[in-house]
Amino acid sequence: MTATGADTRKRIAAVVTEYRPDSHADLRIGRLLEGYEFNGQKIAPRLDLVSMYTDQVPANDLSRPMAAKHGYRICPTVAEALTLGTGKLAVDGVILIGEHGKYPDNEKGQKMYPRYELYKQVVDVFRASGRSVPMFFDKHFSYDWAKAKWMYDQHKELGFPLMAGSGQPYAFRRPPLELEIGTPLDKAVFYHYGPKEAYGFHALEMLESMVDRRVGGETGISAVQCLEGEAVWQWTGQNQWAGPLLEEALKRSESRKPGSMRDVTKKPVLFVLEYRDGLRAAVYTLDGYVRDGGFAARTKADAKVYSTEFWSQPGRPWSHCSGHVYYMEQILLTGKTPCDPARTLLTTGTLAALMDSSYGKNRRIETPHLHISYRPPKESLFNRGPVTALEVR
Repeated sequence: MTATGADTRKRIAAVVTEYRPDSHADLRIGRLLEGYEFNGQKIAPRLDLVSMYTDQVPANDLSRPMAAKHGYRICPTVAEALTLGTGKLAVDGVILIGEHGKYPDNEKGQKMYPRYELYKQVVDVFRASGRSVPMFFDKHFSYDWAKAKWMYDQHKELGFPLMAGSGQPYAFRRPPLELEIGTPLDKAVFYHYGPKEAYGFHALEMLESMVDRRVGGETGISAVQCLEGEAVWQWTGQNQWAGPLLEEALKRSESRKPGSMRDVTKKPVLFVLEYRDGLRAAVYTLDGYVRDGGFAARTKADAKVYSTEFWSQPGRPWSHCSGHVYYMEQILLTGKTPCDPARTLLTTGTLAALMDSSYGKNRRIETPHLHISYRPPKESLFNRGPVTALEVR
């Protein structure tokens, strides 16, 4: 690794659960180290990774080989990765990626990644050093609401810039739809696929990245319910807006399989969201029927419908991750957050409540703790460039 001086290059510490091929750490830190393409431009490395802590080291670990190649330090503790053995904070930014690795599930089916525990160790160094630096945090804060709220509150109390959440809102959209701020939305639908918690979070973040641009911005969610199996189709039949909007969204799908949605989707899941301002949204998991994500919404007065597909590249280099990395670098370079982390606090709490609903026999749950307000970014942050060519492996 070639440093060009402390005045122009930021020194970054990475804290990850594991770093192996195609993990979140690989697809983000690998780009930081070796460059990538975003919006049709080649982005050379703009930061210096100087240290890394890995909570687990699998047989196919990449952290050690990449350290030998790029010259960063492998550290035995989070504190050492941030202090570099000096006893105080010695880096300009922190990347925390708590995704992948062998961790247990709780009784609700939530993966108990140690995101809170790793984050707390970072914050402990900030407090002991009397200063803090920008942080990038991958995916939702925690499976536990109390832990997630504490994590967000540390960002507010200590005042460090924080970027958090899913990378999917920064990916490709086909067509490249961005709603005008102040769009008067009435109903919204999103479809997706994959595991209920891990991919359900992506779906919630993609939905939120669209609907938070409505009139008044985001003001929070008042109640949620998770429905599964036949109850998904029953609810859809009882809410006449949901089926037509779902079909509008599915028209954008490039992976939709032939046949009946009900027959092909063996284990459907539905997240029902009741927003405080009257917006109603439905998030469908249609595993086996689709392998992409799609959005549709209608306006209040004229019932105008908007729709788009959230597209992900199905193989390396997984170029839909590039937008996430670009803005990760931006916050670490400038301290300017591309999107308010309150969005991720809201989606984290929404997902936790939905998992409670699922575990509690699919009951409806009121969520007064999710009265969370924020304003969306004015800038469109998703990737508008060409897709990087698939790698031959």
